[in-house]
Amino acid sequence: MKKASVIAVIGICAFIMLAGGCISVQEHESVLASNKRMADDLRKVRGELRSSNILLNQCQARLATATSLSGPEMQALKDKIDLLNQDIASKTALIKRMQVELSRNVIQLPVELRIALREFAQANDMVTFDEATGVLKFKSDLLFNSGSAKVLDEAKSGIASLAGIMNSELASQFDLVIAGHTDNDPIKYSKHLHATNWHLSSHRAIGVLELLTQNGISPKRLSARGFGEQRPLQPNETKEGKAANRRVEIYVIAPGM
Repeated sequence: MKKASVIAVIGICAFIMLAGGCISVQEHESVLASNKRMADDLRKVRGELRSSNILLNQCQARLATATSLSGPEMQALKDKIDLLNQDIASKTALIKRMQVELSRNVIQLPVELRIALREFAQANDMVTFDEATGVLKFKSDLLFNSGSAKVLDEAKSGIASLAGIMNSELASQFDLVIAGHTDNDPIKYSKHLHATNWHLSSHRAIGVLELLTQNGISPKRLSARGFGEQRPLQPNETKEGKAANRRVEIYVIAPGM
């Protein structure tokens, strides 16, 4: 790839909305507590779904190799597989409903956090904060050397400042998801490090994640994802489009999402 200028778009998508106005700290904490309970339930159901899938695979493997089972035994195994399929379908649907419910149990970002983000943007010419959409956007490119997942020094101070805000008492109650994106230029010179754009975008997200941890963000609050070239913001036909598509996004989300 050419020199990969990556725009850091920090989406404050806490899955929190409000009909209007500010909320009290007590209301905010109440919603967070409710979200935590739902997230705990969601993790439990996901664990049960994994167990059911494992058992289903075992039963299907046994059925595929069964040669000595009697007729009734064979039918009992098939019935068990049918029940497991029904259970998996039911749990999958339940997980989707729980995710929707968790995303709806939302409030606005705490006013203190919104003020801190607004002032952070006002004090830094390279950053804008849109309170209507909840997006912080770095105007200057977050630079990576070609084929590298190491964040250059020019971007580190901004990430450190953001980490300071996100370690505040209210902000520390949220998790962060770092998502890397690339343009559609194939990897040329660093395939030994990043086999594809999927790998490069993931490794860059991890690079930003590591900087956040170095600046005090708990690893328990962080996760990284890589989308490669699959979610472009603009067509990749122009240099400007490619530059817009090379980016790292950071989403602030309710715990457990």
